[in-house]
Amino acid sequence: MGLRHVVLLTLDDDCDVDAAVDALRALPAAIPELRSYVVGRDAGLAAGNATIAVVADFDDEAGWATYRDHPAHRQVIAERLQPWLLARTALQHRTEASKHQDQ
Repeated sequence: MGLRHVVLLTLDDDCDVDAAVDALRALPAAIPELRSYVVGRDAGLAAGNATIAVVADFDDEAGWATYRDHPAHRQVIAERLQPWLLARTALQHRTEASKHQDQ
């Protein structure tokens, strides 16, 4: 059983979203505990959506905690997200490889 971390970030219009997305997408090279890491920018199809979505998979809670506290991750938050952050919502849920439809 693994752990999936899902985050939606709403950023101020002054944020350089491309730079934020690039910085997030660079994290797997620095954090080996990331088993899968998908970062996407909102496609702009509906008003009121979040700006960026992150979906990260880990083997376990320890891997997620390492990611959460990793200096590279903390730096991206501090330099590319926090100054423009309007809203954040997140959850972590358990995954089972044999139940792909529930992931």
